[in-house]
Amino acid sequence: MKKALYFSMFFISICTTVFAAPKTEQRSFRISKNLSIFNTLFRELDLFYVDTLNYDKIVKNSIDNMLIKLDPYTVYMPEEETDDLKFMTTGEYAGIGAMIMKKDKDIYISEPYQGMPAQRNDLRAGDIIVEIDGKKTEGMSVSDVSARLKGTPNTIIHLKIKRLGEKKLLDKEFMREKIQVNPVGYSAEVVDKVGYVLLNEFTDRAALELRSAVNELIKQHQIESLVLDIRNNGGGLIDEAVKIIGYFVPKGTEVVTTKGKNKDADRTYKTPIEPIYPQMRLTVLTNRSSASASEILAGSIQDLDRGVIIGERTFGKGLVQNIRPVGYGGHLKVTTAKYYIPSGRCIQALDYSHRNEDGSVGRVPDSLTTEFSTSNGRKVRDGGGIVPDTLTVDERKLNIAYYIYAQNLYFDFATQYVQKHPTIDTPDKFALSDEDYKFFTDYLLEKKFTYTSQTEKYFNELQETSHLEGMDSIAKTEFAALKAKLIPDITKSLTENKKDIADLLSLEIIKRYYFQKGEIQYSLRTDENLKIALGILKPDGGYLKILTKKK
Repeated sequence: MKKALYFSMFFISICTTVFAAPKTEQRSFRISKNLSIFNTLFRELDLFYVDTLNYDKIVKNSIDNMLIKLDPYTVYMPEEETDDLKFMTTGEYAGIGAMIMKKDKDIYISEPYQGMPAQRNDLRAGDIIVEIDGKKTEGMSVSDVSARLKGTPNTIIHLKIKRLGEKKLLDKEFMREKIQVNPVGYSAEVVDKVGYVLLNEFTDRAALELRSAVNELIKQHQIESLVLDIRNNGGGLIDEAVKIIGYFVPKGTEVVTTKGKNKDADRTYKTPIEPIYPQMRLTVLTNRSSASASEILAGSIQDLDRGVIIGERTFGKGLVQNIRPVGYGGHLKVTTAKYYIPSGRCIQALDYSHRNEDGSVGRVPDSLTTEFSTSNGRKVRDGGGIVPDTLTVDERKLNIAYYIYAQNLYFDFATQYVQKHPTIDTPDKFALSDEDYKFFTDYLLEKKFTYTSQTEKYFNELQETSHLEGMDSIAKTEFAALKAKLIPDITKSLTENKKDIADLLSLEIIKRYYFQKGEIQYSLRTDENLKIALGILKPDGGYLKILTKKK
């Protein structure tokens, strides 16, 4: 009995020693083992696979497939994407200063940036790029053409352009330049004493440029309130968001804390300077595409009760990425931490570590979120983005106006429109005439425009499924009646959705004459969220009541 007990204790001791081996050693072994398997497999493929291998492509695909299982923000960027990396963080690149797109088989200038080399040398939206430095663009992708347009500053680029209305190709020769995209897309006084600033991204000059824009509004118009628009702003550098928040709250205020598996990722960000605008009333406009650093800004302003958030619920990205070099000019953008705003909440909407059986990721339901409190005791919740203090809903429907846009027909018509109209009214006065709208609808009918709605696509799938299950004959009459209703009546839809169509067409036309700033200026004329913000900022608009009211 004693021998059996001794043997059992000895066996337990051995097992404890084995299984208590340091986790780091176990992890190192697993890493080495799997890398060895991959290395051996790669060499075996090289020796015995029937066709010649593209080594770079195979490895890149392997890396991409490995990382996509983690989250959509952890990505590998090889050396050739270094310029994209720089642009992400600085908004800077060297090139001609224009957006391009592919339509059919051609590469078009879709939007030249105002004041940049392309615009100064009379490249226009609608121009087709036929040749770059003697190389024809036929068969090239947008990324191929973009890479050729970029280059070292102060080097000459030679383009051949095909333009509507011109019989011969146009030759354009000018210098590439360093292009610095201003993160502040537009700023203006919108009503007396109220300024508006559109912030498109959080690059390394975001705080500086926003401060400059607000100071200019104070100097020119003595503004006392600000509408800060971060709709469609996908984020960027945390430090820039912290600096901007610091313009409005006391120095040393804790804004965001990051926490990760590696303790090097743990950090608390505090506002670095004394506030510049401590008394300025602030409203922040958000939508479902406001993400990451945008949510840090909006969420911190909300948690600190420093301003009123207006708009749609934000995206819900509570993850932090760092960029690390991995050799041969490549970089890994890797998720290293989650962030927590002043109330202590993390607003991450999707849990990528717990996927469904089919690999999909579910959104955290509101019922499973936790309640937190702002500085004034207002109730807010984690998980699933920032819920604005004044929540709005985009009521626009996926109607014919969207399908016209998807087929680039506003773009094509605007190119023709410019040929016949040398000038138009300024964005604050422009109105599309009934005659111009008639020209556009005639143009669509001439092009034999049609579309298949999403509803019709799902209906066709339903019919296929019902045929497989033998149900189509039973519901034959009902299917036929429903299908007749789903086929779009183009003429009728063009009349019923005139406002939406005219707005999108007007934006495309205005952009040809007044560029991005004109497009923004026109869109603000009918911006419902801006109207709500201006109402709240009025002396009797309830600004302070919102910030002190217990939810």
